[in-house]
Amino acid sequence: MDDSDAAPGARVGVRDVARAAGVSTQTVSRVINQHPNIRPETRDRVLRVIDDLGYRVNNAARTLGTRTTRTLGVIASDATLYGPAVGIAALEAAARDAGRWIATAYADASVEASVRDAADRLLAQGVDGLIVLAPHAATLTALTDAHPGVAIAALHTGSGAERQEAGAALAISHLVALGHRRIGRVAGPGEWLEARSREAGMLRALADAGVEPGPRWSGDWTAADGAAVAPAIMAEVRTVGGPTAIAAANDQMALGLIAGLREAGVDVPGDVSIVGFDDNPDAAYYRPALTTVGLDLRGEARRAVAEVLGEAASVPAPPRLVVRASTAPPR
Repeated sequence: MDDSDAAPGARVGVRDVARAAGVSTQTVSRVINQHPNIRPETRDRVLRVIDDLGYRVNNAARTLGTRTTRTLGVIASDATLYGPAVGIAALEAAARDAGRWIATAYADASVEASVRDAADRLLAQGVDGLIVLAPHAATLTALTDAHPGVAIAALHTGSGAERQEAGAALAISHLVALGHRRIGRVAGPGEWLEARSREAGMLRALADAGVEPGPRWSGDWTAADGAAVAPAIMAEVRTVGGPTAIAAANDQMALGLIAGLREAGVDVPGDVSIVGFDDNPDAAYYRPALTTVGLDLRGEARRAVAEVLGEAASVPAPPRLVVRASTAPPR
């Protein structure tokens, strides 16, 4: 970053901002780094000049003389899935609102070495903390053990896990309220903390309603896996005493399941009701439109960012049930 006099077309530097605002370059630096001991009128004047001159902060230069890069590391898994993709976007927005940036590294969440390598790459960049998306229980434990001095948060653990459970319980309670007593489940991968929380919420709601758990299948979160279990589910649905409703651990598996069942001549919701989880924006356009559960992902992202920064955060909104056409009373 060149902080000399700005020639026409040249990049504006800290000295140019300082001269226009009538302050020192040190004051400009303190305003940029959100130093608390700056008079409000001085801060406002500097920020106004920054905006007027179109000054763009050089993040590398900004860290000189400080102990923070103002960057948070995010370890993500498969961004082709709705949850991780939306989670990254939500974390980026939450970090920006907190005056931070994010640096993202991708890893195979099921492989401890892959997650550790992603963490090492981010920590080598001097990030101020790590947020893990969709972690496996073992790899999250290994990560915290390997870096005991690093602030680490996960998007769907702690109070986030409680809301995952509550959302899954909403889905089951909806089916019970419709009159279903034979309810099957398509669970997510058992090693994912997110899948465990949703499974726990479903089982709790069934127990609270006095309903015995029905048959259970599992998938890898994808629509392809939802379609793959459709023949087995169809066979159960068509037996006497078979399930009249299925709760899927996410919308993508529910989508594949609906497609596979309809291809086999099973009517949804006439023969079997289907409920998902995530409220994927496409869920309203499935045929039939999918009943599902939505989470406050933006609120969860703000909570995770605040946790890493050691700050207080507002509590995310509770999960919400979105009733559409894929669920109905049993015949």
